Amino acid sequence: MTTRSPSLRRTSLVLAALACAGASQLAAAATIGFMAPLSGPIAVVGQDQVDGFMLAVEQLGGKLGGQPATVLKEDDQLKPEIGGQIVRKFIDKDKVDAIVGLSFSNVMMASLPRIAESGVVAIATNSGPSPLAGAGCKPNVFSTAWQNDGAAEAMGKFAQDKGVKKVYLMAPNYQAGKDMLTGFKRYFKGQIVEEVYTQVNQPDYSAELAQLQAAKPDAVFVFYPGGMGVNFIKQMAQAGLMAKLPLYSVFTVDGTTLPALRDAAVGSISGAMWDAALDTPESKKFVADFEAKYKRTPSEYAATAYDAANILNIALGKAKPGDSKALAAAVKAAGSEVKSVRGPFAFNNNNLPVQNYYAFETVKNGSSVTGKLLATPLPKQVDAYHAQCALK
Repeated sequence: MTTRSPSLRRTSLVLAALACAGASQLAAAATIGFMAPLSGPIAVVGQDQVDGFMLAVEQLGGKLGGQPATVLKEDDQLKPEIGGQIVRKFIDKDKVDAIVGLSFSNVMMASLPRIAESGVVAIATNSGPSPLAGAGCKPNVFSTAWQNDGAAEAMGKFAQDKGVKKVYLMAPNYQAGKDMLTGFKRYFKGQIVEEVYTQVNQPDYSAELAQLQAAKPDAVFVFYPGGMGVNFIKQMAQAGLMAKLPLYSVFTVDGTTLPALRDAAVGSISGAMWDAALDTPESKKFVADFEAKYKRTPSEYAATAYDAANILNIALGKAKPGDSKALAAAVKAAGSEVKSVRGPFAFNNNNLPVQNYYAFETVKNGSSVTGKLLATPLPKQVDAYHAQCALK
């Protein structure tokens, strides 16, 4: 029988304690997977989300919930099959504690079954498709962005309040495009002259603009994010239609596209849950900090990701990494605690936002082109699908 001296036993206990402490620290570290389109014509939308999220993490000292945070970034290229591969990698190989971003609605919906099955917390910062808002809601899937119809509903309400009689509708042919036009029609009660769906990432709209001009509507409502919006607005201006036809839009004229559009977008009216023109203390600080770091004005995509990071910070302060159910519950509660840059914010029963939707006009301000707050058509808006969701 071998005996050890008291000094050796003490040394062994100290080493064991240090090993346990190291393991505890390792277990407490948070790993976040961030998926967004970071290449191609829509890359600016993805990059703004990444930059907004990372700005918040930097302000929090590189931590979330007081724990060191590692953020793994992946480019889904706006392709559902690639998005699905990335999500599986995040869950099965990287063992992430949460997935943020989740790309556009078509990519998100393709990834949803694996996310739901895994139980891993996921926070969308650029989508809120109608199936997820309704019967397909999931307890571990959230959106700090919007239910897709929301901003479009605000534009429909705004147009209705302005007495517009006939509107021409246009959007790319995928889930979010259909949701946007559905949202507009929910509140606009006038005549829909035509409802046109174009290809995703279509560069040339000359044929559609000729049809639009021939239809002679009172106004046009469009949803064309990123590079699609730049091409559409520039071609509309070149055709002389911006001066003749009131343009209402969502996710078309914003912080990602305005630097390229500038004067071409002046006079357009946009529906959004946030714009850099919003005059609240949280919004003004966020804009100043973002501009100081990245030398450009943030878009609503940056704002949603910034809020997502701050929500995760609150949640991870209450639920430690590794406990997905506890973290999901903490994220839900954190929605009501976070001081959002957009004003009022909370998660509804379906884990999508209850928030204001504003109307902003693009105006010339000296040598710059900026947004101007016109109205809040839908304050603290609740989406149209939440009653179909079984969650409470």
